[in-house]
Amino acid sequence: MELILKQDVEDLGFKDDIVTVKNGYGRNYLIPHGHAILATPSAKKVLAETLKQRAHKEKALIDDANKTAEAFKALDIKIGAKAGTGATAGDKLFGSITNMDLANALRNEGHEIDKKFISIQGGNIKRLGQYEAAIRLHRSVTVDLTFEVIAEK
Repeated sequence: MELILKQDVEDLGFKDDIVTVKNGYGRNYLIPHGHAILATPSAKKVLAETLKQRAHKEKALIDDANKTAEAFKALDIKIGAKAGTGATAGDKLFGSITNMDLANALRNEGHEIDKKFISIQGGNIKRLGQYEAAIRLHRSVTVDLTFEVIAEK
């Protein structure tokens, strides 16, 4: 079943993508929840016209995302967290660092990024050290950000 996505669907595609899914997934989930519409020939023509009109705006958004990506490469993010002390605890954290903590650290630096666009490699962080995160600024612009988790005093 071919569908046109009306919004971003995780692990499937972005808004205005034409995707092929199994009939049950499309009929029972995507269409009733308003995530997609059937990709009929007339709907495809409307989509093509819309994408053509939006191409210029899209270029400006990509340029803006690339500028933000360059600014991220210059950032030195340090996230403070409570960590154990002593020989056995070493560098273990009390709790963990998540994409929400990284989003808050970026907000403090002046960059407003939604936590759902941040993906920390390895999931939640439970130890001190340097880590990497992939930040999606646009559907075609993703930047890798290196940050450090340090012990709070």
